[in-house]
Amino acid sequence: MKDEYREPATEVSAEIKVKGSRFIARIVPVLSQDSAKEAIRVVAKEHYNATHNCTAWRIGAGEPDTRFNDDGEPNGTAGMPILRQLEGADLTNVVAVVTRYYGGTKLGTGGLARAYGDAAAAALAGVKVRTRIVRRSLRVRFDYADTSPAMHTIGQFDVTVEDSTYGDRTELKLAVRRSEAERFAEAFVEALSGRGEVIAGPRA
Repeated sequence: MKDEYREPATEVSAEIKVKGSRFIARIVPVLSQDSAKEAIRVVAKEHYNATHNCTAWRIGAGEPDTRFNDDGEPNGTAGMPILRQLEGADLTNVVAVVTRYYGGTKLGTGGLARAYGDAAAAALAGVKVRTRIVRRSLRVRFDYADTSPAMHTIGQFDVTVEDSTYGDRTELKLAVRRSEAERFAEAFVEALSGRGEVIAGPRA
């Protein structure tokens, strides 16, 4: 189960020229369809006099939601090549807008596809990428006498302690790497010989 994903850390733009036409690509980090649509609206407003503003996005971890739009260019010559570049870069939570100012020379379907893909690739080359980890929320409870095996087990996994409560029993709120959550729960119970509790939070 994949529990890492890559997303752009900042907005990036790049421009290429092909036979007189200008192709201006902008890569924007987004977290939802609404924010992607808003980013597209902002670019389209900025380039209101452009010939086309073609787009593609990937949003979400796991199996990203994907969309693309040719904005009047021949079917398959703009949005899809842009999307393929996003996929090739293995990025999600991203929208790409490639603006075209027509330069007077027709490029043909193959030329258009290359130009839109190359423009997106030029912008992606400048993107700073951050890696996110999908985590599962777990709570563990254990007696003070079991502190040593409990903390030793926690230290064997990719776990972040988000909150803690101390009393007759210790309770920790943990964020466990999703792919390790079940293995961690089993190891924790085994290390404490069944005396500890693991309470699962909502699945990511």
